[in-house]
Amino acid sequence: MSWMQKHKIPKKRWNEMCWAWFMVAPTIIGLLILNIIPIFQTFYLSFFKSGAFGKGNIFVGFDNYKTLIHDVQVWYAVRNTLSYTCAVVPITIILALIAAVLLNGKVKGRNIYRTIYFIPMVAAPAAVTMVWKWLYNYQFGLINHFLEAVGLEKVNWIDDPDVAMISIVIIGVWSAFGYCMVLLLAGLQEIPRDYYEASNIDGASPVKQFFSITLPLVSPTLFFVLVTSIIQAMQVFDVIYMMLDVTSPSYDTTVSLVYLFYNNSFKYSNKGYGSAIVMLLLLIIMIITVIQTKLQKKWVNYM
Repeated sequence: MSWMQKHKIPKKRWNEMCWAWFMVAPTIIGLLILNIIPIFQTFYLSFFKSGAFGKGNIFVGFDNYKTLIHDVQVWYAVRNTLSYTCAVVPITIILALIAAVLLNGKVKGRNIYRTIYFIPMVAAPAAVTMVWKWLYNYQFGLINHFLEAVGLEKVNWIDDPDVAMISIVIIGVWSAFGYCMVLLLAGLQEIPRDYYEASNIDGASPVKQFFSITLPLVSPTLFFVLVTSIIQAMQVFDVIYMMLDVTSPSYDTTVSLVYLFYNNSFKYSNKGYGSAIVMLLLLIIMIITVIQTKLQKKWVNYM
């Protein structure tokens, strides 16, 4: 008896498998074309230097990586990217979790609040940044107008190296808040009400319920939000690009790795060095994600 005859798949099972592959095929193809293949292409390109006028590639081996290690601006970008991520992600998740808990209760007009909070996520980043840039304007900005109205001095929100990163963090939190809140709200709605009813009988306070029931049971969603938010924050570009130019005094304190990649690849026509910067960013994200995956076993509770 042949292997095919011995392991013959029933026709119904075969049809189910075909339909399953057919349904996931667009996602798999999209991942291959838009994510997997570009990673290998970028890694390959990082060993080359662009020729004159950006035409032709010259093999340089590990020279791009050697230059990267000794490039002070790259480490400025690493510091700024990590600082931005460490500021935006915790603040966003904490505020989103509080809002999600409140909206998960019996709040009048909660659907309207959910829509309002999610609007920044679907708005065009360029349009959002232009509005914030106007608000931050030193001479005519609305924020400085209010500061002067209450007797305070105006703040140079964009060009002051000590303040520029705070301004960008505010925009980052405002933009990502709705995404985190909607996901956490979905996670909260999956928690069975029986747990809360039993705790009410035992006389548990709302604070006790939050730390003993809500937080442990929403931890899987919280873990997903944490991972995706960090990856998104590490790739910050559009806000910094629209807010600041390379001539700005606060450029060194705000430039991110993706912004540095853009400048080297498209402004300075050195796509090989830009690719090396992207590979550094990919390595950092992978290390952080692996650490999170290892640590999640200690605090994530799956029902």
